Amino acid sequence: MTGQVHRVFHALGDPTRQAMVERLSTGPMSVSGLAEPFAMSLAAVLQHLQILEESGLVRTEKLGRVRTCRIEPAGLALAEAWFRERRALWERRLDRLGKLL
Repeated sequence: MTGQVHRVFHALGDPTRQAMVERLSTGPMSVSGLAEPFAMSLAAVLQHLQILEESGLVRTEKLGRVRTCRIEPAGLALAEAWFRERRALWERRLDRLGKLL
């Protein structure tokens, strides 16, 4: 799990990829639609998408000549689980500290 979590956070560590994930949170869209607001080449957009796909955050599928991108809930769930585990750990530690004090 640690390697996959690292890939998710690496992917989300870039502002452009964060913006792409935010845009996709409204629903699936074509690569060209996703690329529209970014001042970069289509090749650069595809490189960002490749990182998002490898991390498990985004899935793309080609139908005819159109490649459609969508959020992959499992990737987001992995990050959420990581945060949840850390939060539970720190809550237990703070509870123990509270009892000690």
